[in-house]
Order: sequence, then C-alpha cells, then structure tokens
Amino acid sequence: MALTTAPDPTRRGTGSVRPHANRRGAGGFRNSEGLAGYVFLSPWLIGLMAVTAIPMLLSLYLSFTNYDILTPWSEVEWVGFANYERMFTSDPSYWHAVQVTLKFALIAVPLKLAAALGVALLLNHAWRGVGLFRGLFYLPSLLGGSVALAIVWVNMFNRDGAFNSLLGLFGIEGKPWVNDPDWALETLMVLAIWQFGAPMVIFLAGLKQVPTELYEAASVDGANKWRQFRNVTLPMLSPVIFFNLVLETINGFQGFTAAFVLSNGTGGPVDSTLMYTLNLYIAGFTDLSMGYASAMAWVFLIAIAIITVVFFSTGRFWVHYSDGEDR
Repeated sequence: MALTTAPDPTRRGTGSVRPHANRRGAGGFRNSEGLAGYVFLSPWLIGLMAVTAIPMLLSLYLSFTNYDILTPWSEVEWVGFANYERMFTSDPSYWHAVQVTLKFALIAVPLKLAAALGVALLLNHAWRGVGLFRGLFYLPSLLGGSVALAIVWVNMFNRDGAFNSLLGLFGIEGKPWVNDPDWALETLMVLAIWQFGAPMVIFLAGLKQVPTELYEAASVDGANKWRQFRNVTLPMLSPVIFFNLVLETINGFQGFTAAFVLSNGTGGPVDSTLMYTLNLYIAGFTDLSMGYASAMAWVFLIAIAIITVVFFSTGRFWVHYSDGEDR
C-alpha cells in the first residue's frame, strides 16, 4: 500500500514553478534588451533621418518646384515636371555634362582598374621591401579627392609645371595642359588613374585567396604565365573585379573636386571639364535654381541605380565564385 503525504500549506514557494511568471520575466528582459538596442541606435537613426532621409525627401519635393534659395517658402510654386522637361529638351549644357561624365568614366575607370590589377600582380610576391612599395602605391588613395591634391595637380600640368619641365629634358615642347580644351579632361583622368591604391589593395587581398594548387596544376598541364593568368587568375578573381568595377564606376560618375578646382568652378576651359556633379553645383549654388538642381540630382541617382542593376544582372555571366555557383 503506497503512502501519500498531504502538502504542507505553511510551506510556500517550494512547490511547482509557475510558468506564466517565467514568461513574464523573460518577456520583460527581452523588452528591456530591445529598448537598450534602440537607445544605442538612436544617434545613428537621428543622423539618418536628419542628414539623409529628410533631405532626400525634401529634394524630391523641390524637384517639382521653382525654388531658387532666395524665394521664401510661402512663394514657392509647384511646377510639376517642368524642371525635368527643361533638363531633357531645352538645356544643352545638361547633355554636354552627361557626355563629359560618360567619357571620363568610360576611359578612366577601366584604366584605373587595369593599373590596380597590374600593380597588385607585381606586388603579390614575398620580396624584400614589398610592404614599403605597397604602402607607397596606396598613399595617393589616402589623399582622396582633396582640394590640396587638386591644386598640386593643376600646378604640375600648367605651362611652367613639373610635367612640362620633364618633357623639356627630352626636347619635347610642353603646353598648358589644364588650359587646353583638348587635354584638360585627360589631366583629370590621369589624376583619377593615379589614385589606384584602394582597388589595388582589394585585388591583393583577392590574389591571396587564389589556391596555389591551381597554378601548380596548370603548370603541370603546360600552361604558360599568360594562360595561367587568363584561365586561373581572372576567373578566381572575378568577384573582386566585379566589386571594384561597381565601386569605381560609381566614384567615376561622382567626380567633382578636381574638376571644380581645375576650372575654378566653371567647368572650363570651354566646358571641357563640366562634369555632371559640377553642372549640378552650378545650377544649384551659382544660378540658384535649387529646384532644377534637385531634379538633376534625382535623375543622377536613378541613372546610377540603373547602371548598378545592369552590372548585377550581367554579372552572373562572367562572375564565378569558389563554391561553384554563379549568382
């Protein structure tokens, strides 16, 4: 016969644990964690709204108005698509700026990537002092789009600049490159190409990930250096090439500082350096047509987005990943 013991009513809290109490405690802990997360995120969220989201929405509204900075908000008029119609049909400087920007990007970006990949291949060896050379080649990228660098570059390519002095050593007569409409944009391209340090470092990181066994197998099969580069290095490096291509194309279209310094903010000589962003600046802060400049900015944003989508859509045909899947 089994013996049973009745529960002692005087002993409280020693029985079974109430699950709903635990759930309330866990829920409160999770809520406090979530609140703490939002508190730590609040500076970033405030910055996102105040510096990015709200100004973007405001510029979208302004693109449909005739706002010109000097006009009070109470007198701003809604003009609909008039700014966009003017941009595409009656503003020759707009299409000229598009042509200059396309020329700059289509020439400077491929050459910059080629220079970065070439130097990365040379520096992908365990030579003595290779770290020093990597740092020296990367140094121009640290300067970025600084005004000081642009001023130095303009002085180098002036009539009495260092470049013409170098040409004089070989008996070649120089010219005022930055003041010549046929060569001013090319000097900006050389500056952009010279700053290949950032993509070079990314290429170096990608080259370190290529298995040496692949080169050994290709060498056993009789492949020379060129065939190893074409059939091993490029396919294995294609994700890195794709990454650099997207970033550098966007940066190429956004070129502003050097063109502004070289032309003193006018896009000269003879509008030969009138980049899209510089033309947008002139419309907004020189001509004070902020509504029109906002429309130009949104068209620029949409164009960059379309180019990026095209890159990602076509990337699956030539970008190969190490897991064997093309995305």
